[in-house]
Amino acid sequence: MLRLLRLLLLCFWPLGSLAASEILLVGAEDQPGIRSFVAALEKRRPHDQVRFQTVQQLPNPAQLKADTRLILLDPPALEWRLSEAAGPVALALRVSRVQAEQRLGKSRPGFLSLLWSDPPLQRQLRLTRYLLPEARRIGVLYGTRSRFLLDELRQAAQPLGLEIVAQDWPDLRDSRPLQHLLNNSDVLLGLDDPDLYNSKSAKNVLLSSYGRQMALIGPNAGFVRAGALASTYSDQDDWLAVLDQLLEQAPARWPRSLYPAHFGVSGNQQVARALGLDSIDADAAALALGEGATP
Repeated sequence: MLRLLRLLLLCFWPLGSLAASEILLVGAEDQPGIRSFVAALEKRRPHDQVRFQTVQQLPNPAQLKADTRLILLDPPALEWRLSEAAGPVALALRVSRVQAEQRLGKSRPGFLSLLWSDPPLQRQLRLTRYLLPEARRIGVLYGTRSRFLLDELRQAAQPLGLEIVAQDWPDLRDSRPLQHLLNNSDVLLGLDDPDLYNSKSAKNVLLSSYGRQMALIGPNAGFVRAGALASTYSDQDDWLAVLDQLLEQAPARWPRSLYPAHFGVSGNQQVARALGLDSIDADAAALALGEGATP
């Protein structure tokens, strides 16, 4: 019996080591929002050692313990991890598809996993069809940095019976591409490309589209507050849920990239009324999109 107990202890020893891990979150600055995120993760994982350090406080990545679970919270943290290949596998949060394409291109290092911050294209298209079932021509402005998303967008649109009408917009001072797109679309779908959708372009895009009684979906929840009709989004609880699931796995098994499975819908009721649409039931919309949807 004693021999059997010793054997069981030896078998379970690696499981105990995996369960009690060091989780290191890295960011440029110690801010209230980051402290809140770290505290929420600590609450979810009481048996792990969860701590935050700024990039300036850390040595080179290669000097960290190999079994550290490394979570990168912002671009400076990502740059720090990319500074050398040696070091622990890292999970980068708050990175958009456009940002990753600009910084990494097609060659992404094997030590990096990416949890995307921008809404999945398929999910945004499903939201468009849910809110505007009569719309078929989906107008999409794109730039140099977001052009690579068009093929994926067209593939996602095809099974939904939607047509992507794409328009390059190289110079935001020239409104002709925007006007041409509005003439040939039923609704606008915004890509999360800060070169196109920013504080300088927002007024022009929104006023031009609503001047023609045309809705803008996306590119993110922030734009909904500015005047877009609606967007899907993931909040801190959604991010923590997927992070908690990933931390149950060995870092070597983390996917190269993924979206949070949980999400919500943000809708601008004032804009809906102005466009003559029904009030947006955000919970019902999220539930409808979530049924059978795979981003």
